[in-house]
Formats: sequence, C-alpha cells, structure tokens
Amino acid sequence: MDNTAIEEMFSALGPITVKRMFGGKGIYFEGLIVALEVSGDILLKADGQSAPEFEAAGSVQWAYDGKGKPVKMPYWSIPEEAFDEPDEMARWVRLAYEAALRSTAPRVKYDKQRPL
Repeated sequence: MDNTAIEEMFSALGPITVKRMFGGKGIYFEGLIVALEVSGDILLKADGQSAPEFEAAGSVQWAYDGKGKPVKMPYWSIPEEAFDEPDEMARWVRLAYEAALRSTAPRVKYDKQRPL
C-alpha cells in the first residue's frame, strides 16, 4: 500500500509518519506507533482493553512464525466495514492511538516491602 493511501486512512488522527521496518512499514502518530503495514495489510495496535472490540468486529490478530510456533503480536486487522465508512475507519484508528498511549503509560511496580 502506498503512503498516500495510508495517510488517507489515518486522516482522522492528523499527520502521520510512515517508516520502513521489518520488510513492512511502521505507522506513527505523535511519535507513537499505531499500526503496521505488513504484506500490503494494515494492522492496528490494540491492547487488553481494545482487543476484545477488534475480535468482536471479526478482526484477526497478527502472528508470525517464531521457531515453529506462532507468536501473537498486539496488532489486529481492520474490520471490513471500516474500509467503506470513513467514520468507522476514524473510530478504529483512534482506538489504535489510544492503545499506543496506554502502552507508554508508566507502570506501577508492586513492592512487597512497601504497604499499599
């Protein structure tokens, strides 16, 4: 997929950056990776909070072959109806951005020496 088409898909977010990586492309918004382009398919970032929505919409989680067994990655296919409906596409790319924001949030470590 060419960069112009990718930029159009993500126009609801604003200007994106597309960088080559791993034989595909990384799609970034405000410095955060929100999607990948792999073999011509766009895969949106998801997390534990948003992945159930992707699954319910019929999306497929991306996995690659890692030493004989599939390794699931936090990227999902775009639901089919989003390709024909700009408002739907906007919703899904925003979900990807929200997942990217959550993935960079500081994590609180549990310290068993310190009481809660």
